[in-house]
This record gives sequence, C-alpha cells and structure tokens, in this order.
Amino acid sequence: MSAKILVTGATGNFGKTTIDFLLKKGIAATNISALVRDESKAVDLKAKGITIVKGDYDNYDSLLAAFKGVDKLLLVSGTDLVNRGKQQLNAVKAANEAGVKHILYTSFERKNETETSPIAFLAQSHIDTDNAIKASRMTYSIFRNNLYLEVLPMFFGEQVLETGIFFPAGDTGAAYVSRNDLAEAVANVLIAENNKSKEYAMNNVENYSMKKSADILSKITNTTVSYTSPSPEIYSDVLTKAGVPGEYVGMFVGFGAAIEQGEFYADSTDLENLLGRKPVSLEDFLKQTYAK
Repeated sequence: MSAKILVTGATGNFGKTTIDFLLKKGIAATNISALVRDESKAVDLKAKGITIVKGDYDNYDSLLAAFKGVDKLLLVSGTDLVNRGKQQLNAVKAANEAGVKHILYTSFERKNETETSPIAFLAQSHIDTDNAIKASRMTYSIFRNNLYLEVLPMFFGEQVLETGIFFPAGDTGAAYVSRNDLAEAVANVLIAENNKSKEYAMNNVENYSMKKSADILSKITNTTVSYTSPSPEIYSDVLTKAGVPGEYVGMFVGFGAAIEQGEFYADSTDLENLLGRKPVSLEDFLKQTYAK
C-alpha cells in the first residue's frame, strides 16, 4: 500500500510545485490529497486527479477531519503573517490527534532565534511550529529553507538595469535557493521510505553577496550594474518617498539587516544530496530572469 500524502497550501506556488514533482516522479494522483480553503482555486489540481479536501487553519475540526487517514502531511508555511503562528499550531495539533505518522514542514534558515533578530516578526511562527512538531508523537522532516532566489528581483527593484542594486545588505553573502529545487527536494523526501526525524539544511552550495549579483547581472546583460548598500534609514526614506507601503519597507529593511548579519550565510547543505545534482545557481537564475 502506498502512503497517503496530503499537501497543505496546495494552490500556492510551493504546494502546487511539490505536487507536480510527486506526479512526475510516479506517485499516483489517487495517493495525493490537497488541502484547500477555496475549491474554485483548485480546478487544475482536480483535473490532475488529486483529491481535494476542504479545510481551514482557523477551524480545528475541519483540519482534524481532513487529516484522518493521512500517512504523510506536508505543512507548507502559511502567508498570513499575523495569524500563521496560531494557525500552524492548530495544524500540528490536529495532525497529531488525527494519527498522521510523518509531518514535513517548510521552515527557514536562521542563526538568531531571539527577539533581537531583524526578522523576528517572521521568525517566531516558524520557531513555534518547529518546536510543536518536535514535541509531537509524529516523526518529522523540518526543512530549514534559505531565502528564495525568486525574491531577488523584488530586492533589486524593477529598474535594476538602469539604477543598479540599492539594498541595505552590506557585503555578506547568502545561500539563496530556487523554490523549484526546494519543492523537488521535499517531494523526494515525501517519496522516500523514511521513518526517522531529521532537520535538513536547505541552502545553496555557494553564498552570494549583492555585489556578486550586480557583477553577474552586468556580465549577462552587458550593462554596468552598480551596488549600493545604504543605511537602513536612508533606504527606508527612499522607499517611503517612492510610495512603497510601510509594511513592505519594514520587511525589506529587516531582510537586508538579516542578510548583512549573516543569518542566511551557510557553510553546509543537504539540498544537493536530496536532489542528486547541483542546485540552480545564482548565475543560472539571473540568466533565466534577465538575459535578453
């Protein structure tokens, strides 16, 4: 009997991509369920033969019903930053009560778990979820995902080729990873016959500074892309005057400071082993995104 797999956040990028990899790697659609809040967003999943299960993180009973009979649960971290801590604790508790055997969770890479972290506003819900999973009776796979390569264009800004990179990250590198690579690695762990608990370091094999990004962009677009690392105050001021909403400004400043403090600098990774190949590099990604 094949394991019954349930994926949460299944209409989002990460959940959907993971399901596609499971299907590509030969897992029958009948063994995969997708937890969704809004069924109208899951039409394409339904068309692939995936079982659609309705559930709401804020409704404990709906989660309990959705998780019954599930062997492996992939809990994709939520996007509702204000409520996700409580919602994910609900999901872990319901999974434990429903008899889920193995839980997998998309957490994040970090070094500083205290309130002094520049991204404490994002970190706490992950840390609380990790701890709840470890305290449960389920075996687990916790993926400490580094920053996505896909966030870089957002940090660079739309006019990067004209104005250069203006971002308060200093000279420190980060081991950015492609979301597709992470999703494929998670799919590989879901497929494997594993019954051991493990935390995985999901980093790239190289660390990349913003200066390195600017140099690679210059090379592949045949233009001169400069890099300026302003103070957080100047950066906030420039973004605010450009009409960027306050919560985004705060988030970008937080990520810049976290990168500069080495929160995403990594000297070890499990990703290459899980993929069985080298992860997509910064250069690969920038070529795909910016090469004419």
